Amino acid sequence: MEPFELDIGPKRTYTKNMKTVEDVTPLTPAVFSILFSLATGEKHGYEIMKQVKQDTQGKIKMGNGTLYGSIKRMLADGLIEDAGEKVDHDDERRRYYQLTEFGRKALHTEMQRYLETVLLIQKRQLLPGLSVKVVYE
Repeated sequence: MEPFELDIGPKRTYTKNMKTVEDVTPLTPAVFSILFSLATGEKHGYEIMKQVKQDTQGKIKMGNGTLYGSIKRMLADGLIEDAGEKVDHDDERRRYYQLTEFGRKALHTEMQRYLETVLLIQKRQLLPGLSVKVVYE
């Protein structure tokens, strides 16, 4: 597909299939959980599954089909990238994944949306006793 130019300020070349954060958000729970687990550094598939289970106190158990299907789409969307294969302590070769800058932006946008939802829940007093104070430094 041929790139086309738009004169909208700084010179950039855009392709018709270029993705923006708005194109990929809101994120599905699986994609959010995978990005969230990778926010602290690169991980292999099984490590991502364990991290998601730990982060959700066992409420989300991601199976192989969901994990690797999501990873395939996330690679295609540019949310994550292959960080290479490494040999683990158990001498098994594993493929590692890491966030791209685009993936980090999408995760940040989604976390901001979650935070705004929690603040709205508090404002509307939908969870009695909920008290959240947000301070950005």
